[in-house]
Amino acid sequence: MTEAIELRGLRREYGERPALAGVDVSLAAGESLLVLGPNGSGKTTLLRILATLLRPSGGDVRVFGAALPRDAWKVRGRIGLLGHDALLYRDLSGRENLRFHARLHGLRGEAAEARIAELLAAVAIERRADDRVAELSAGMRQRIAACRCVLHEPDLLLLDEPDSNLDAEGRELVGRLLGPAPERTRVLVSHDPERHRGEADRVLELGVGGTVAAAAGAA
Repeated sequence: MTEAIELRGLRREYGERPALAGVDVSLAAGESLLVLGPNGSGKTTLLRILATLLRPSGGDVRVFGAALPRDAWKVRGRIGLLGHDALLYRDLSGRENLRFHARLHGLRGEAAEARIAELLAAVAIERRADDRVAELSAGMRQRIAACRCVLHEPDLLLLDEPDSNLDAEGRELVGRLLGPAPERTRVLVSHDPERHRGEADRVLELGVGGTVAAAAGAA
């Protein structure tokens, strides 16, 4: 299988404070990696590096064969990120946010509208899709952010606590949207390992200061 992600000796420091210290991980295309660890272990830093938003301090980072950060431009369009920030404009409606995101990825016209309608229906938020994001609850914003993450059908999903602010219905609907699929690779950060361990092919456990506590196939 083709390696979607290859990390060799990945390091990231903030000043003199280590956030990641020598992370080695390989993930094949189509596999899911579950990343666990306490607060301050570098989980979000790892996702931001993979998303091409943060430069590593050292080591080798490759996504779909592209070396980061040098060749980041080759893979940015193949990545979908769902982070702590929903990355939605609060003065626009959910639908307008998705239209803006679609244009960034070259999706326009009827094809874009059909894709947006499909995703809004998938997370059961069509009735509130034309309300300003600022008027929506945190859970509703998370549903729209999940739509934004997969709108352009990325090959790699980077998911930082995707269940945040969701009720039981929202977790189920968003879980279907962001869950494992043969055509996409996923890196998922969670504080609820038992919920996601069953859908992970590999598990990476980080310790304080970004050290690797364990890296193995899922139990």
